[in-house]
Amino acid sequence: MVELTRLNGEKIAVNPDLIEYVEATPDTVVTLTTGRKFLVRESVARISEAMERHKRRVYSNLKK
Repeated sequence: MVELTRLNGEKIAVNPDLIEYVEATPDTVVTLTTGRKFLVRESVARISEAMERHKRRVYSNLKK
């Protein structure tokens, strides 16, 4: 899971496999494959990095 922060300060955990795309409009909008959208405080770059870390953890565990 990737932890993100809504604009109101609420923390949410999102499954990165469900993230379809992330855009800055100028607020960061995360769109899921379900069509649901979230406005979050994190930047597109920060979310991308968090998704990469998550994938590395998952795939490194598969190799063991």
